[in-house]
Amino acid sequence: MQFGLDFGLVEELVAGVDEVGRGPLCGPVVTAAVILDPARPIEGLNDSKKLSEARREALFDEICEKALAWCVARAEVEEIDQLNILHATMLAMQRAVEGLSVVPRLALIDGNRCPQLAVPSAPVVQGDAQVPAIAAASILAKVSRDREMQALDLVYPGYGLAGHKGYPTPLHLEALQRLGPTPIHRRSFAPVRTLIERAELSVTALAPAALV
Repeated sequence: MQFGLDFGLVEELVAGVDEVGRGPLCGPVVTAAVILDPARPIEGLNDSKKLSEARREALFDEICEKALAWCVARAEVEEIDQLNILHATMLAMQRAVEGLSVVPRLALIDGNRCPQLAVPSAPVVQGDAQVPAIAAASILAKVSRDREMQALDLVYPGYGLAGHKGYPTPLHLEALQRLGPTPIHRRSFAPVRTLIERAELSVTALAPAALV
């Protein structure tokens, strides 16, 4: 694939940063930062959403092996509910960059805004399709989060987490209605919040009768 941006920094220490998991109703938001090694190129880097699961898994291992430095970080459900999803994502990106074993000279962030960092940074809209390091970061973040959601599917069966990874699919929404929210569901997200509020109203409505 041809990447369209040339920042004149191919040989420099540039970190690509991306996130996965802003839209789901449950689970953490996961980010990654990657500094690629120009001496060890990786073929086939692309936006993780455009790759098959098998290809992502293979590239995950290759990126971990060949990159100069990489770090996967996260913001937990409690932080998402406390800060909101945007600020929690920025926090997780900050953690990913700070967790790199090599300090980058520049961090290129997928999207239209940057977290507060101790190094220079720049946003790149659709960066995972334009900047190899951001594409690599998107792969590490997605594979890491997908693996976690598959494991959580065993802890919270019936919601289909291994399939939809927490996104608000009809199957997930139906399971939420039937089973109720789990501890990993984001209370600040409307479908989950509405269910909780309805349950609280039901308890309140029944309370006087229970006291008679």
